[in-house]
Amino acid sequence: MKEKLVTLIADMEEEAAIKMAQEMVDSGVDPNVVLDAGREAMTIVGQRYEAKEYFLPELIIAGDMLKAIGDIVKPKLAEQRAGQAAAGKVVIGTVAGDIHDLGKDVVGFMLDVNHFEVHDLGVDVPAETFVQKVAELKPDVVGMSGFLTMAYEQMKKTVDALQEAGLRDGVKVMIGGAIMDDAAAKFIGADAYGADASAAVRLCQDWTGGK
Repeated sequence: MKEKLVTLIADMEEEAAIKMAQEMVDSGVDPNVVLDAGREAMTIVGQRYEAKEYFLPELIIAGDMLKAIGDIVKPKLAEQRAGQAAAGKVVIGTVAGDIHDLGKDVVGFMLDVNHFEVHDLGVDVPAETFVQKVAELKPDVVGMSGFLTMAYEQMKKTVDALQEAGLRDGVKVMIGGAIMDDAAAKFIGADAYGADASAAVRLCQDWTGGK
């Protein structure tokens, strides 16, 4: 069943993939198996995108599928993980002025797969909201996503706001997005740049020590 779900997602069979994910969860399949299928499928989608077999529309469809499948499995996952310590706590969001959420959603999905407690603030998130949530949730990591050039300044503004609030030293900051790189991370004051979702997960694992 898992292999079939991987194929359906990777081949952009959105309706069939979501239906199968629901059937798997309803029949008692471990929700982690469903999540892992999504992870494997996204690896294939990424490879096809790099090979120019897929383009932005396919990435958007894949992101929509992951979001729908995530909504299906999260209630079961919460039941299963009740009482278990998370690998770490991560707050993520797309910064103010930017409404692109595909990359952020994939990162959130991958962190879920790897047993992190993820708090997704959504898109167009101002610095003040990041500061408020960091103060409230005390996460290990803050992840900021941005696709537009204005994101540079917004990310820097957020890091500066965390510093002013006395919260910066207690949290690691990672950035991601098509226009971001290591130089951007240095300018923004972030701890690291995650080139893709897998890199973001590795950063979080390194920082939390796999708790």
